[in-house]
Amino acid sequence: MEDADGISSAALIRQAFGGETVLVDYPGLMPALEALEHDEKLKSLYICDLGLSKNNQDQFVEILSSLKKKKVAITYVDHHDIDPEIVKKLQKAKIKIIHDVNECTTVQVYGAFKSKLSDHAAFIAACAAITDYMEDRPKGSRLLQIYDRQFALISATVLTYNIVGHQKDPDYLLYLVEMLSESKYPHEIPNSFEFAQIQVEKLATMIEKVKKSLKKMKNLGYMEIIDAGASGAVNFVLGLSGKDVGVAYKERVDHGIYAVSIRGSKSCSIHLGRLVNSLAQDFGGSGGGHDKACGAVIPKDKIISFIKALNTKLNQ
Repeated sequence: MEDADGISSAALIRQAFGGETVLVDYPGLMPALEALEHDEKLKSLYICDLGLSKNNQDQFVEILSSLKKKKVAITYVDHHDIDPEIVKKLQKAKIKIIHDVNECTTVQVYGAFKSKLSDHAAFIAACAAITDYMEDRPKGSRLLQIYDRQFALISATVLTYNIVGHQKDPDYLLYLVEMLSESKYPHEIPNSFEFAQIQVEKLATMIEKVKKSLKKMKNLGYMEIIDAGASGAVNFVLGLSGKDVGVAYKERVDHGIYAVSIRGSKSCSIHLGRLVNSLAQDFGGSGGGHDKACGAVIPKDKIISFIKALNTKLNQ
């Protein structure tokens, strides 16, 4: 529910198969699956753009295996790193896996179910690739070549800012899924540009806040975010710190944790997703993601210790 790849993959699944959409973030993944485990009406399940971490992957396999025994057809589409042993367990349980770390999830959904989708779905997939910084990958780049690049860029940006600006409004996020599934362009969604402008103004003020509050360690820059999303601020933290890694974190009061966003520069040679997946577990949290863009969930009282440990690991 936090980015365009997740929302867009949900929209294409909805267009291809109908059904009900459940949007979750990483802390909400396992509770949502646990609720579905007791849904007697469930016949098929598509899980998209939700990477696993060391502290939830075994439970993930257990719940999906349980659902499979109840004759639920399950398809898991993702592009984050997955432990090879977990892949084997999922395959043994007869769960269909569509997984490629080189393409965003929506592009994979489009490729797998193209015959059930409208021509417009290619544009939604191209926008998702842009927002996940994967528009240069083989399949994503071919989709983007179909369209005017500037049109796709502004559409992807408007979509992203609408998603980021409505994280506390799940009904609106479901509305976005519905609109995209009906082959609407982002600019055709009422007030989408107005909502995007509000986010742009917030981000403009964020630059000055980052300049004032940014802290640095040897190998990274970091900052707690108070009145915006961590994912929106982390690129400013990365760029203004002058370091190869930027970390932004925001408290989730309802969960007693910090939601952490981490970004690496082009010169960062460490796969941050793998490192954070392993490191977060040591602090009672979870995490993971791509080589230069990942996230974590860390208990509130462990956040500084986690950042210090990350800084140390980056030097090894």
